[in-house]
Amino acid sequence: MPAEPWLLMYHSVTGYTEDPYRITVTPDRLRRQFRWLAARGLRGVGVAELLRERGAGRGSRLVGLTFDDGYADFTANAVPLLREHGFRATVFVLPGRLGGDNAWDPLGPRKPLLTDEGVHAAAVAGMEVGSHGMLHVSLPEADDATLHEETARSRELLREITGRPVDGYCYAYGHVDARAAAAVRSAGYSYACAIDPGPLTGPYALPRIHVGDQDTALRLTVKRLLHPVRRRAVPVETAGAVTAGAGR
Repeated sequence: MPAEPWLLMYHSVTGYTEDPYRITVTPDRLRRQFRWLAARGLRGVGVAELLRERGAGRGSRLVGLTFDDGYADFTANAVPLLREHGFRATVFVLPGRLGGDNAWDPLGPRKPLLTDEGVHAAAVAGMEVGSHGMLHVSLPEADDATLHEETARSRELLREITGRPVDGYCYAYGHVDARAAAAVRSAGYSYACAIDPGPLTGPYALPRIHVGDQDTALRLTVKRLLHPVRRRAVPVETAGAVTAGAGR
């Protein structure tokens, strides 16, 4: 089994005319990307399922699919495509902004976020719901009170909405340091997703690969081949603790 679990990072799934942050994938492109995975015997799952299977010595053909920010188009456009292919995914949402929009992106365009009902619907559809914090705040710069709200309080609210345990956390902007990872662990999460966490790489700072609308079959192939080179192995059997010596 490959040592490095492959986690793909998506955001919004919809048509668009402008996309300054390159966070949008059209439904047609997503369908083709899912077909690419399926044609190679790979199956998309949520991160908690991926880690459980790998911890049990299985899951070599599983790929973690993540959708950040909790856009309303997740249930409208992504969930039908996931179910069409027999895939599941983790959607990381912001309970402090439910029914709002991506106000943290100064360049826009404004995109509606899931409501309480939309989050519940995603869970009922078989998707894992994780926390992206309360308000999309960079944790390394947060004071202690904000850090608690973004980690522990957001987890409580999402459990109330879904009626299910909330295992996963995703760092806003991918920003993580040892203090933030410790807060996520203390809040009761079993894992957390980052982007390029460097020496912090481990169960509470899982690296992911950005996937965008320009990612054709060729680009995905290259990303897949380079992944073991660019990412350190993640010891999934130590998912109950932050890796020793983590820090900046």
